[in-house]
Formats: sequence, C-alpha cells, structure tokens
Amino acid sequence: MDAPEFRYSCTPPIQRSTLFAIARNFLTAGDILAVVPHGSGHVHDTYRATLSDGTAIILQRINDRVFRDVPRLMENIARVTNHLRAKLGDPSREAMSLVSTRSGDSFLRDGNGHAWRAFRFIDGARTYQTCTRPELAREAARVAGRFQNLLADLPAPRLHETIPHFHDTPHRLRLLEKAIDADVAKRGSDTSAEIDFVLARRNLAPVITELLRDGRIPERVTHNDTKLNNVLFDTETDRGLCLVDLDTCMPGSALYDFGDMVRTMTTEAAEDEQDLSKVEMDINRFEALTRGYLETTRSFLTDTERDHLAMAGRLLTFTIGIRFLTDYLSGDVYFKTHRPAQNVDRCRTQFKLVESMERQAKRMQDVVNAHSAG
Repeated sequence: MDAPEFRYSCTPPIQRSTLFAIARNFLTAGDILAVVPHGSGHVHDTYRATLSDGTAIILQRINDRVFRDVPRLMENIARVTNHLRAKLGDPSREAMSLVSTRSGDSFLRDGNGHAWRAFRFIDGARTYQTCTRPELAREAARVAGRFQNLLADLPAPRLHETIPHFHDTPHRLRLLEKAIDADVAKRGSDTSAEIDFVLARRNLAPVITELLRDGRIPERVTHNDTKLNNVLFDTETDRGLCLVDLDTCMPGSALYDFGDMVRTMTTEAAEDEQDLSKVEMDINRFEALTRGYLETTRSFLTDTERDHLAMAGRLLTFTIGIRFLTDYLSGDVYFKTHRPAQNVDRCRTQFKLVESMERQAKRMQDVVNAHSAG
C-alpha cells in the first residue's frame, strides 16, 4: 500500500499447526519443512513456507478490513498475473505467480472465514527501502513502465476498483475539509500553516481526475503503489525484476504510477523526517527515473501524458500529504503512529517535497522533454 503502516489489524497470531495445514491446501506434492513470518508489510499476515524440494511459497492471510471484496481482488490479480506471464520471457522471475488451491481456486477460506492466498517465492531477489542511488530509480521505473506496457492490451472487462477513490485528489481534499470542520482531535490550531498550504494549492487537486474525466488521457491498468520496496531486484546484478503487491492494480492513470515513484524515489529523507532541511527532490534521481520509465513507455504514452509527467510527482506528493494531515486532524485513526505528531511530521515532509518540486519545475519538465524525444 501507499502508506507507511495501517492501523487496520489482522486477526491474532496463528498456531504453527494451522499454518502448516493452510499451506498444504496449496500444494499437490512435497512436504513442508517450515513456515515462518516474512517481510515487513503491515496490511496482510505474510509467511514463507519452505518445501522439501528446496522451493518456497509466500502464504498470505488477506486483510479483508482493507480489501473487503476478496473474490474481486483475487480475480484482478489472477487476470493480471496470467496476462503478464503469457507475455514475458522469464515469467518465473519477471512476474508474480499465483499458486492455486488443490481445488483450483485462487484463494481459500479457513474455518474462521479468513481468506488465504499463495504466490511462488522468487529466489535470488531482494527489495530496497530507500533509493540510495539513481540507478535504483532507473531500474524501478523501467520495471513499472514495462508493467504498464504489458498490461495495455489486457482484454475486457475492466478490472475491479479494489479501493475506490484511491488516488482521487479532489476526494481526498473533501475529506480533509470535513476533518478541518469537525476538528475532533482539537488539532486545527496546530496545523494552520499546513491547512493554508493545501488551500493555496487546491487548484492542483483535480488535474489528473479532470484529464481522465474529459478523455484527454486514457484510463490504463496501473499498479497504483509504485514505491521502491514494491520492486524486486536481482540480488547479484541489481537488475529490476518485477513489481509485487498487486492489491491496488486496477484502472487508473499512468501518471499515478510515475508520480508515486517521484514521491518515493527522488529523496533519501525519511517519510516522517523532522529535520526538513534534509527534504529535497534530487534532480539526478528524477532524471534517472524518467529515463528508465520512458525506455519502456515511450511507445504508447500519449503526448498529453508525457506533458504531465513532471507535474504528476508534485500532485501525488501533495495528495499523500493531504491524507497524512487528514488523519492527524482526525486523531490518527488510519495510519499507525509510533510517536505523537508523527502524522503531521509526515505531512510536513510531503509538503516540503512539494515545495522542492515547485522550485525545480522547469528543470523537471526539461528532463521529461529531453527523454521524451528519445
């Protein structure tokens, strides 16, 4: 997901015997040697099951408090992964692979009604939490662009919207305005500068949604959560392999995916950085990211989409800042916090990054123009 953590919690820890029993439902051969927690995600409960033949699967208990329509969620993922695998040269490493249950389904429900799914584990791969060098941004963007390119001809019907209004900035702005009026946590007076920051830029909010509404840019199948740690890299070569976490793969704009990469890959500052002097959009990382993205999207992006790439980073960063501010004013009910005022610190970091992009807007557009020409 696009958030650092979610307050939504899955059900209590699971007994080892139960995990083994669940895993066996996805296997037709071989024995299970171990099932252990895996990764650092905060939405689903994720485990790695190691098998006697040396392979492994990723086992997940789906958090249906976040994704309430599990059948539609899994229908999306099955369609997307099958389409990708049919078009790739090395589908075992360049795309996620669902593991069906013994009855051929994409997920199962346990005795308590919880939904489970499994993916094949991709060996020899790793993720990065922060973008420490421009080359990582380029590879991640190349992978995200290829993802969009390969899914451009996904047959009808339209994918389901697993989280409605996910990147709908005008919708996020309306929720903020409600939170300002309610001020349930009595924090409005502490955030007057942040509120003024948003109101001064409210005309930015509808840019992408209006382009989509008016048909000036096409709706595409997009990942919608293209932060760096959702990209797998080869452990030996650092070559980008594939995107993971396909839960928000649904109809959207190519600008959403590019914008979220700009937000998360062009600065090394932590998302809740309190020293705002460290928050700066690095033009070198932006150049690498743009180059990698256009390598795999130049053939199908429209002129209007390319014209708005530089703006997209500013808009997506602005949007997540609005979301952090809304949650802070609402009493920290959505994003999990580990210290007081963490959500408003997150908000301030995003808004400082927006200001950095505003100052460098011409340079960013010049980069896009240069690479759009090939």
